[in-house]
Amino acid sequence: MKKLLNFTPMLLLLVILSSCSSVRVAADYDRETNFENYKTFAFFKPGIDKAEINDIDKRRILRAIEAELMAKGYTKSENPDMLVSIFTKSNQRVDIYNNAWGNGAWGWGGYGGWGWRTGWNNNQVSTSTEGVLYIDLINADKKELIWQGSGTGNLEMRNIEKKEARIKEFVSEMLLLFPPEK
Repeated sequence: MKKLLNFTPMLLLLVILSSCSSVRVAADYDRETNFENYKTFAFFKPGIDKAEINDIDKRRILRAIEAELMAKGYTKSENPDMLVSIFTKSNQRVDIYNNAWGNGAWGWGGYGGWGWRTGWNNNQVSTSTEGVLYIDLINADKKELIWQGSGTGNLEMRNIEKKEARIKEFVSEMLLLFPPEK
């Protein structure tokens, strides 16, 4: 029991740190696909051209994908086994924090003197742009989707280095889920 109590703070810290990830990722795939058959890739230009982001960010995303796939042992090819496409969405996120407390009480009301006062009502509203990046992996012969990853997170970055790091984070977190474990 004592060992369990000694281990609990470390476990709690691990849970807290893992829940603080700023990118939420998910993946879906065709269960009939044997991912061991895929060794090469190329980018699917018609799909990438439709992504509604600027060309600089597209190149950043494609470089990050290429680096991650090559680190996994895949090779870029003119005659690929799979095609890589991307698309994006963005949503305006609105968070409302209600900092009201108390139902009221008798007390000093500043200029109003003594009397019944309600609790402070201090609502705060914050807005941010939340983006979703999708990476599609497509069977090159059949032109069928075999794997799709998505990453969701805050995108507002004015600093170029932070923006590039954020894009790499999106891509690496998503591609941790590829190839899927069966």
